[in-house]
Amino acid sequence: MRTMLKIVPLLALFGLPLAYADTVDDLLKGYQAQGASNFSAEKGQTMWTQKFNPPGSDRARSCALCHGENLKLTGKHAKTGKPIEPLAPSVNPKRLADAAEIEKWFKRNCTWTVGRECTPQEKGDFLSYLRKQ
Repeated sequence: MRTMLKIVPLLALFGLPLAYADTVDDLLKGYQAQGASNFSAEKGQTMWTQKFNPPGSDRARSCALCHGENLKLTGKHAKTGKPIEPLAPSVNPKRLADAAEIEKWFKRNCTWTVGRECTPQEKGDFLSYLRKQ
């Protein structure tokens, strides 16, 4: 029984990267079904740091504004100051493990940062970039 108690957490730990890989792969397939193709981590990285001026905003915004350029570190929400857990799956594998959460945050953050929802292509480029972190 003690051996089992030691093994279960290890299996959970090793299973998380597989779970996020499956989730990301499923999302990418869904984006392709919506017309996106040839996802680019480089385009995702470029858009990550790109400055946007959404309607009604008094200053430029970017993904890096809150999450930072180093996705292995904790970010800080620009408006509230609340800490934001690292996005890099190498540091925080559970960040890319839930498709519903990923879609929720894409909708919220793209609207706030870009001023509109991200396209399936942009989401795929972002996920391609994030999964390499």
